[in-house]
Amino acid sequence: MKLNIIIGSTRPGRVSPKIAKWVESAARAHGKFEVELVDLVDFNLPLLDEAAHPRMQKYEHEHSKKWSASVQAADAFVFVTPEYDYFPPAALINAIQALSLEWGYKPAGVVSYGGISGGLRSAQELRTLLGNLNAHAIPQVVPVPLFPKFISEDGVFTPNDEMNAGAKGMLDELFKWAGPLATIRSAG
Repeated sequence: MKLNIIIGSTRPGRVSPKIAKWVESAARAHGKFEVELVDLVDFNLPLLDEAAHPRMQKYEHEHSKKWSASVQAADAFVFVTPEYDYFPPAALINAIQALSLEWGYKPAGVVSYGGISGGLRSAQELRTLLGNLNAHAIPQVVPVPLFPKFISEDGVFTPNDEMNAGAKGMLDELFKWAGPLATIRSAG
């Protein structure tokens, strides 16, 4: 089973890569997935620039084809997202909406970060969008409240015990869903 950990912010000075590296490390230690760290910056996706609706999968642009192949190859996802104005970043919403069928019948977890809420409002909005695209957004969200407290002066994110336990629980749940949903995808 392949797990894509998607870095959901493209903003200069973003923290997502630091937190995503911890998620990647936790997923590798979990040992049940082939893990790939996927950074939205690497795809440079413009705002919905394909003429055909994503359900048609008639992508004209190379960036769309590359993004589609990355998502299609995964069996499960973890989205690492900040909360911007109580919502996920526009770049992440755009990346999700640029595709359609590629998300179907795949489980998705969320690691959110922000202020006192830990990005939970962003995570909930993201989970709703994923569900609308026929992904299975699991409820085991891992929030990182007051995230700057967990980043050292040299830029390394160090989670607390609760975050580590939450990540393990989320990965366990993703793995439980990934196999049965793969069976559904192959039958369809």
